[in-house]
Amino acid sequence: MKLWQALTEKSWLEEGIPPAPTASLAQRRFLSQRTALGLFLAIATILFSLFAVTYLTHSQYPGFLALTGEAWRPLGDLSQLWINTALLVTSSLLMQWSLNNARAGKPALSAGTLLGAALFALQFLVAQLWFWQQLNGMGYGVTSNPSSSYFFLFTGVHGLHLLGGVIVLYSPLSHMWRASGAVPIINSLRLCTLYWHYLLSIWLLLFLLLTRSPETYRVLAALCGVEA
Repeated sequence: MKLWQALTEKSWLEEGIPPAPTASLAQRRFLSQRTALGLFLAIATILFSLFAVTYLTHSQYPGFLALTGEAWRPLGDLSQLWINTALLVTSSLLMQWSLNNARAGKPALSAGTLLGAALFALQFLVAQLWFWQQLNGMGYGVTSNPSSSYFFLFTGVHGLHLLGGVIVLYSPLSHMWRASGAVPIINSLRLCTLYWHYLLSIWLLLFLLLTRSPETYRVLAALCGVEA
């Protein structure tokens, strides 16, 4: 029994010496980065919320022409937007898979799925740009009507956030390249995955908002108290 106690006692705790100062420093850095990311996401949420409120307000003005409601309108066929959504969903799933692989001690597979997430995110951005060209070709440009102006605003701001996220993926990739250890890689992937899931949720909300009928806008405006 005494031998077992000698082998299992945590002498560093008794003497007040931290067992792993390096891990403690990494944890503190991760917590500070997560707090900064949380503040950034809170600001982004407020920004998109303000855009949504002003969008509902403008939807009640006489000159507002909704992009949906009729088959001949540009969002009468949502097949392209559904494809774009599938690309972003796939990117988010691959990001989560990359994190899971890192936690399971599979760095090569983690790097591969991370690159896949970045690739699908870029494909989503290219698909969005192509849809912009379609709208503009149909006469729904940036300044043609408040409805199309807000569509470009919403999707443009969201796209910039996603493009910034793709650039930030350099951080976990650099940790993998330098073989920095499991903790920095996992912590970096945790932050990137949280950001990816956030952008996916924002896109799904934008998809629901931008593809509603004029009648739905009237109901939402009345509920929000922003009737014209």
